[in-house]
Amino acid sequence: MSLAFLPNLPFGAEDIDSANLNTSDGMLLLLSAVIFVIMLGIALEMKVDDFRHVAKLPKAMAVGVAAQFICLPAITYLLTLALGFRPSIALGMILVACCPPGNISNILVYRARGNVALSLSMTALSNFLAIFLMPLNIAFWAGMHPEASQVLKDVDVSAIELLLDIVVLIGIPLCLGLTISSRKPEFAKKVQPLVKKFSMIFLVLFILGALIGNIGVFVNYIALVAVAVFLHDTLALLLGYGIAASFRVSEPNRRAITFEVGVRNAALGLGIALSVFEGLGGVAMVAAWWGVWDLIAGLALSSWWAKRPTGDVGESTLEAAEGG
Repeated sequence: MSLAFLPNLPFGAEDIDSANLNTSDGMLLLLSAVIFVIMLGIALEMKVDDFRHVAKLPKAMAVGVAAQFICLPAITYLLTLALGFRPSIALGMILVACCPPGNISNILVYRARGNVALSLSMTALSNFLAIFLMPLNIAFWAGMHPEASQVLKDVDVSAIELLLDIVVLIGIPLCLGLTISSRKPEFAKKVQPLVKKFSMIFLVLFILGALIGNIGVFVNYIALVAVAVFLHDTLALLLGYGIAASFRVSEPNRRAITFEVGVRNAALGLGIALSVFEGLGGVAMVAAWWGVWDLIAGLALSSWWAKRPTGDVGESTLEAAEGG
């Protein structure tokens, strides 16, 4: 099966590899600041105990982390080859697959009656691991791709620049937020909801502003990008649940792993797409639309799960959830 015919559709997808979103240095700086605050909000919700809890759920944690950093990028790579997506779209899908989860996954797990404690611990661990694994994964899988690798060369992506961006956007705010939450827990508890709320508002405003400023690009290519994101997001959610089920972890843990694997931090992906990849059409649009569709699909799935029993009474806490 191949989607190679899609570039010939009248919405102009054949030019997406040469399209660029128009952004100014000021807009990039604003987006970086918003992402920094989003990551700070995630870290303010973390506790040192989240990392200690990892040892209490070795199987579920190992399954979830392996699914995120090994299986999802690998399956994404195969999907881009099998369906013949355009190079910049393939690169955007690989970029998103290599991003860590955001705190929206924790909210969805709570709605779905999954193991919230596992979700929080996995988000904390995955974001710290992403500082080192994300640039390696992007370089490895995109570098192996027969067409996306050429896009990397054309854009002249610097491995050092990519690493520095990830350290600034993930590493520094996470370390800062974790330090605050550990030393000033009451202060962190008070400001965290405000940080999360206002950072998301500013992110939505930024995306709307980018959409208005690049309306022609979005109108031309959204159909093709929507197909890619729908298939990719569906595959990511199925991967999360499927691999958790295959290792026979309990149902609350399966739901947590599903969202930790299926929900990516698309804001981080968009920031890297606009800065490191210079707003390249397919890369930036996949990251931007993923954040929209991911939330729609996540809310639909969590609402469906909320009406269905987990089958594991009493396993909603971290300590009890390893059984089954």
